[in-house]
Amino acid sequence: MSKKILVVYTSKYGSTQKYAEWIASELSADLFAAKTVEPKALSQYDIVIYGGGLYAGGIAGVKLITSNLCKNIIVFTVGLADPNATDYSTILNKNFTPELLVKTKFFHLRGGIDYKKLGPIHKSMMAMMKGMIQKKPESVREPDDKEFLNTYNAKVNFEDRGTIQPIISYVKDLYF
Repeated sequence: MSKKILVVYTSKYGSTQKYAEWIASELSADLFAAKTVEPKALSQYDIVIYGGGLYAGGIAGVKLITSNLCKNIIVFTVGLADPNATDYSTILNKNFTPELLVKTKFFHLRGGIDYKKLGPIHKSMMAMMKGMIQKKPESVREPDDKEFLNTYNAKVNFEDRGTIQPIISYVKDLYF
């Protein structure tokens, strides 16, 4: 008997939505934007996979799943930083209770950015980030800092369908 799976997401600029669509397609899961989901509907699913972009230490829209009952939760975040070189513990601890941290499986994916499409708030956040990085001596800048400065005010895209495979494998190994 197969499990009933929901992929739900909050996407401001499109990368998270694209990953959600790919994941839902691979798993033959229901797919909805978070703003269209009634919270009580979450309990009807055996597995809820939530995707949200990373913004200023938060995961966009994540309260939908942290504030409502879900049987099994998988979360994927989407940001610009390289997941292989990034520590997400502060973000996760800020957005999830210790009980939810234990019950939730997390995956981190890379998105993209087109500065021309950013809203004013995100543009100013990125400008502040640039200023903070520029104040660091070059000798202490991380590779992500250097990459940020090199791509600032440009269009970059790190989306990669292949990076969803650990999520697909996890769900299939665990539940099928």
